[in-house]
Amino acid sequence: MFELTGPIGLFLAALLAATIFPFQSEALLLALLLAGDHPWWLLLVLASLGNTLGAVINWGLGRFIDHFHDRPWFPVKPAAFARARGLFLRYGLWSLPFAWLPFIGDPLTVVAGAFRVNLLLFVVLVGLGKTARYAVLVAAGQAAIPG
Repeated sequence: MFELTGPIGLFLAALLAATIFPFQSEALLLALLLAGDHPWWLLLVLASLGNTLGAVINWGLGRFIDHFHDRPWFPVKPAAFARARGLFLRYGLWSLPFAWLPFIGDPLTVVAGAFRVNLLLFVVLVGLGKTARYAVLVAAGQAAIPG
């Protein structure tokens, strides 16, 4: 059976953290890195893949139900959707590598789906940004390991 606090747990935590659900994956990544039981590159790959897949879920949410964004039950609040829409309209595709940012990143990925951004291009741009963010965390964690 898979242990959910190990690499599979990191993948799932990163996936949830990138969706509209409030969740964090950074602490688990650093804890696993500092424990030293798994190679850093595996943790980086799993966190990046999980987080990018979560963003793809948001893209799908925006792509297929964007006309519901003003409904009270819609998981992205109208103000956050409006901010992300403004950012996307101003910077376009080049805002997508910043989808890892707190508060604006998740709505930004929903807006990208609503604007029908090409999925492959979306995955490349978002994946690059999310991988870069996790790479910085891994490098910081590696620097904190004595010896």
